Amino acid sequence: MVNGKFNHEQKQSMVTSLTAAVAGFLVLVLIALSFFILVRGGTFFWPQSIQTIIFQQPNGSYQTQYVKLDAKTMRVGEEIMHYRFSSAQQLFSGQLTLKQSSIISTEISPDVAIIELNNGGTVIAKVASINDATGNTLGMHAFEAVQGNIVKLIASTELIRKGELADIHRALASLDRRGVKADAPARVKLSKRFYELQNRLEEVEQELAGFALNVAFADGSIYSLNMREISEVSFPNSMGLTDKMLSAISAFAVFISDSPKLNNTSGGVFPALFGTIVMVLLMTIFVTPFGVLAAVYLHEYAPRNKMTALIRISVNNLAGVPSIVYGVFGLGFFVYVVGANIDKLLFSDDLPAATFGAPGIFWASLTMAILTLPVVIVATEEGLRRVPQSLRDGSYALGATQAETIFKMILPIASPGIMTGVILAIARGAGEVAPLMLIGAVKFAPALPIDAEFPFVHLQRQFMHLGVLIYDGAFHSQNIGNGSSFIFACCMLLLLMVLSLNLIAIFIRNRLRKQYAQN
Repeated sequence: MVNGKFNHEQKQSMVTSLTAAVAGFLVLVLIALSFFILVRGGTFFWPQSIQTIIFQQPNGSYQTQYVKLDAKTMRVGEEIMHYRFSSAQQLFSGQLTLKQSSIISTEISPDVAIIELNNGGTVIAKVASINDATGNTLGMHAFEAVQGNIVKLIASTELIRKGELADIHRALASLDRRGVKADAPARVKLSKRFYELQNRLEEVEQELAGFALNVAFADGSIYSLNMREISEVSFPNSMGLTDKMLSAISAFAVFISDSPKLNNTSGGVFPALFGTIVMVLLMTIFVTPFGVLAAVYLHEYAPRNKMTALIRISVNNLAGVPSIVYGVFGLGFFVYVVGANIDKLLFSDDLPAATFGAPGIFWASLTMAILTLPVVIVATEEGLRRVPQSLRDGSYALGATQAETIFKMILPIASPGIMTGVILAIARGAGEVAPLMLIGAVKFAPALPIDAEFPFVHLQRQFMHLGVLIYDGAFHSQNIGNGSSFIFACCMLLLLMVLSLNLIAIFIRNRLRKQYAQN
């Protein structure tokens, strides 16, 4: 008997140790994965040193380039280096793949600059000089003053276009509708002012075209960049640690507030981040009440029979259905059936152009709500099981109805379990990509689903999603080095977003748990 007891305790100890080992291994894998994504994504923001390298080409000649290391790949017996470089012929998309043995020398030059362009491109070169609008040659010390002058000129052109010119266009349209003749004094006055403003715009545009940043590449060639196209000039080789940290923080701020550029390999991710958050919030609003009500019915109202057991089995099986199946269902049912009928009833004047009969964020949120519905139902029902039966009996004894007992006592006590289901739904919904590509998520959306245009919330619009952005950048980017760091930065941001949403839900769950534990 003692031996049997000992063997049982020994087995329990072995199971516990094995479980702890597996859990520890999974935690280490998760930490390693997060660290890898953080390091690779952080390189997109951290200013990297620029090297001046001399290397031997296959034909035996030597070449000099200003380069930035993008990545390196180990091959059997050789180290392969991937660099980014710029030249007058290949302004901001050049790449070098060199064997380590072909590199003759490397040097860090403090005066080599990274020039960021408004279109997302990057130029690696030395700054030779600056030309102002009158053709005078200035030094780099005048860069900020010249940029400030350019900003003022661009602001003046926008003021003319959106101010006086817009008013003149509206006034001329009004005269056209009233049939006013071309030689009428009012029309002549407006036309004269129109041409004056057009001439002023042409003068400003010519002045803007005169500002140029002359850069010198490693081969000695000079190229003139229109300063209107330049967003920032930095010298990473001369930066200290503090300057690099400030630059990384500034780059991260631009990353989350700007739009993607250059085939989703540079720029920012604001439209994708905004679309992901809006989609997840809409999904949560849709799935929570339906999931809770379904769980309440199954646990509190449905009879314990074979049909209820079959429903529970079906709910559990739905959690294992591939997500792409939900995407096909959403496209076939929500878009082509429900949306098409809504267009016939409410937007018939716009047909054949589809309003709700096309993929959009509303249908994407509903589809993701159905995808995550089993998770919420199972978690809510588990929370309802943990409410003691004695509380129900006491409530009934005091004269409360079943509905009053459920909604005023049982559901509040089970709310931590409900929040657990919501947390799991958010985690899964934010990371899904396959169904979204069928029902609304696109590589580029011209407008946000929520903006300042009436009626402010546009549920019929397509949207951008971080997961789709990562997929598109990973499989369609030709810029291996910079594109990969951009993709890892997107992955890092997606993890941070899911973590933030989960932490908010966990905080609410803990508050609810403490509140009802004290009561």
